[in-house]
Amino acid sequence: MKTKRRGLYIVLGILALVVLFLVLLVVYPFLASVQQATVETRQEVYSPEINTEDFVSGIAHPYLSFVPGTTFVYEGLTDEGTERTVVIVTDEAKTVLGIAMTVVWDRVYLNGELIENTKDWYAQDTDGNVWYFGEDSKEIEDGVVVSSEGSWESGVDGALPGIVMQADPYVGQVYRQEYYAGEAEDMAEVISLEADVAVAYGSFSGCLQTRDWNPLEPGGEEYKYYCRDVGLVYEVPISGGEGVELISVETAL
Repeated sequence: MKTKRRGLYIVLGILALVVLFLVLLVVYPFLASVQQATVETRQEVYSPEINTEDFVSGIAHPYLSFVPGTTFVYEGLTDEGTERTVVIVTDEAKTVLGIAMTVVWDRVYLNGELIENTKDWYAQDTDGNVWYFGEDSKEIEDGVVVSSEGSWESGVDGALPGIVMQADPYVGQVYRQEYYAGEAEDMAEVISLEADVAVAYGSFSGCLQTRDWNPLEPGGEEYKYYCRDVGLVYEVPISGGEGVELISVETAL
């Protein structure tokens, strides 16, 4: 009896292995094809069509207007001290993918010492969307450039431009602000078009509120507030902590 049972178990075991083998023959190619399709879909999901004739000169969006000669100053507290950011809209010439850029110079100071020096490149299309085409960013320690990590340019090494301000934002709208795989992947979602916000520069209502995040940096989500005829006025970590607020705007005469 034991011998018969043992033989039965062996037969059942062989049958199970055969069934498993047959399943793998069918399932594995299917899973492989699904995985390949997923990869291809991810690669195809973001592929903006950029034509030089679709862009205009300058940036003139109700929520984000960059007029050459304008200086925005922001301040906020960090664990390391007072952070001050000076943003200047320059009249520098820069062309990316055959499109004339608006160059914005962004310098960050910590307790009065320069720690970051960046040139950002923007352009507005005929529909009113404001695109971000890249940046030349330098981290500085004791007056010396120690890193240019985070720098990228559309059209170089697979980098693609993103939209930093939609022409007609609506609640729930999600969009890429930049795309350089593994390096620059900021995204945003429109949260509100009726936000109220008070900063050192003034109090505003009917502002655009976005949720910004980078999938490469989990936990770094923040809210940003853009107000009509001013631009970015406030940004604050969603997880809590001090925000960075607009304290002054100066326009060259």
